[in-house]
Amino acid sequence: MSPSQEIPPLIVPSIADPSVPLTASYTYHSPTPTDPGPYILGVDEAGRGPVLGPMVYGVAYCPASYKDRLEDMGFDDSKALKPETRASLLKTLCSDSENLAWSVRVLSPQGISNGMLRRPPVNLNRQAEQATILLIREVLQSGIQLSEIYVDALGNTETYQTYLSKQFPGINITVKAKADSLFKIVGAASVAAKVTRDAWIEGWKFEEQRPQLVATPGASLSTVLNPSWGEEFGSGYPSDPKTKAWISKSLEPTFGFPSFVRFSWTTVKNELDKSAHAVTWTDEGNESLIKAFNSATGLDKDRCAVAKDLCISSVASL
Repeated sequence: MSPSQEIPPLIVPSIADPSVPLTASYTYHSPTPTDPGPYILGVDEAGRGPVLGPMVYGVAYCPASYKDRLEDMGFDDSKALKPETRASLLKTLCSDSENLAWSVRVLSPQGISNGMLRRPPVNLNRQAEQATILLIREVLQSGIQLSEIYVDALGNTETYQTYLSKQFPGINITVKAKADSLFKIVGAASVAAKVTRDAWIEGWKFEEQRPQLVATPGASLSTVLNPSWGEEFGSGYPSDPKTKAWISKSLEPTFGFPSFVRFSWTTVKNELDKSAHAVTWTDEGNESLIKAFNSATGLDKDRCAVAKDLCISSVASL
């Protein structure tokens, strides 16, 4: 294929600048449609299970009177569609600004891990709920009147449906397994989420530089910075052999993994335990620290005056 025949890269509106690394979670909204409504809205996600890259929650919405037209546009579970079909359907979502709109919440791998490892932790289900609620609230705040919301299942469908109904009283909410194949508006949300995530993964820019030892003729080994970790990620799922191999090769024993990796995943923790350098924290096995702070619980009567005055009960309280 000659350069003039090369297929141009897909432009995804939800990624403002593909050359800039993803370092924080963010939200994108397409232009607000102008039809008075009321509207129906669908919710779905992409990238919940992978150990690599972001998780993306998407919503799509249109007037309830537009539902019949939506049936013939080809929206479906995005995983069942070819990449070129998904790209075409995203263009369809952008083609009728009077009636069709969509939004995504991109949860960065750093954000996911930080939530899951904080104390108390914010587990993945809770982060998914927060993303869903944020998207719906911001659509409502834009002036859109919602009459129906359809959501792909997250945990127990009845419990989640009741929870969302309390968050958005007066709106008919349906939570169903496989909602992306049952309701076209959820299929549209699935496409928005999947195309956004895939674009991030395929064009991933590492924010870190990886140290690497290289030998130069007539000289000893020297350290250079190599910004690439390789592009053979596989699917990103922990069971994928290509993903497993990439994780194993990408571990730097001292600094761990690049932020492309969700370091809160068990797969990653196991790899760190197996191959990374051991770390001893300053408050583990340090008798002087233990003696200084244990007295708050009555285990040490010689707690220092400063600790008593500040009511410090543990290192964590600092």
